Amino acid sequence: MSFVLNELSEQVVAAAASHKRVLVKGSGSKGFYGNPETTTSENMVLLDVTAYKGVIEYEPSELVMTAACGTPLHEIEKLLDEQSQMLPWEPPHFGPQATIGGAIATGLAGPRRMAAGATADFVLGVRMMNAEGRILRFGGQVMKNVAGYDVSRLLVGSLGIFGPLMEISFKVLPKPLCERTLRHACTINQAMDVFRQIHARSLGVSASAWVPEDGKNGHMYLRLSGSGVAVSQAIVQLPGDELVDADARAFWLSLREQTHPFFNDATIWRVCVPPLAGKMNESIPLVEWGGGQRWVRRVQDTQHIRHNAQQLGGHATLFRYPGPDAIPADGVFHPFRTNIEGISRRLKNALDPRGIFNPDRLIIKL
Repeated sequence: MSFVLNELSEQVVAAAASHKRVLVKGSGSKGFYGNPETTTSENMVLLDVTAYKGVIEYEPSELVMTAACGTPLHEIEKLLDEQSQMLPWEPPHFGPQATIGGAIATGLAGPRRMAAGATADFVLGVRMMNAEGRILRFGGQVMKNVAGYDVSRLLVGSLGIFGPLMEISFKVLPKPLCERTLRHACTINQAMDVFRQIHARSLGVSASAWVPEDGKNGHMYLRLSGSGVAVSQAIVQLPGDELVDADARAFWLSLREQTHPFFNDATIWRVCVPPLAGKMNESIPLVEWGGGQRWVRRVQDTQHIRHNAQQLGGHATLFRYPGPDAIPADGVFHPFRTNIEGISRRLKNALDPRGIFNPDRLIIKL
């Protein structure tokens, strides 16, 4: 593995010396996400990090794993499954060769995020490569209080604009002893009322969703996780009929991987707001995370959906789009708040002063 690391370092050094940009590439499963690369191929070097792979350290008793960036997610999940453990944020794959590096660089999370937490909550430390080809280490392998910026967590969701994440240490969790899913026909307003009740009570709901099927009508799904006794007690307090295990797993996987028919649209917006925020004046969304994540199709007015999301305390991202012509002038991501953009610029200047890594992928003209 050290040979691969040295080879990648040499490529970065050579690119910087030639005044070329570096496009960090993994399996490509999430290549659609973010602003498209605008630099011409003549002025760019493709840094393929998939060869740097393998689990470097795994302590099941400590619930900690360290893996190289190119390690496929399915290999990590298989290894964890053998120990009845899991990646708590349920990262989407979007492709059979999705890697842990891509999961951390995008920061995307699946249905369990509402209960377990965001991707950044489980990252303990990273080793990344800077524009000089040097390996920098941030964080470690234990949770601890940090004075100042916790850089390892700031790198989550950065889309490689500061440099490639070469190794990641992250926390894992035991799998629940029992999981059962309820399905209930209702309107979106009725589903949101149930989500509010869930937020006010401890019922062990690890995932929730409302899927439109006929105008304002649809189905609400609730996944309960925990001990058998706790799950059984919670089920009688919630509406819906229980799904068989195979159907339940297939449903939650279809949301995680966006293979559900709702996502069969060229343009998909992702709106993140506080879970108990009010309705949005958009087309009927698919709702996840107890109301915190909303997927919207066929948006006619970009400024309107972003303004609406911001009024509710959130943000709107153009998640999937048919081509560059569909991208707003300020990019696919909701404009960053001034203080966050300032932090990003200072970190970019410190780690990549020449601006060679993944230009424009996260912030236009960073």
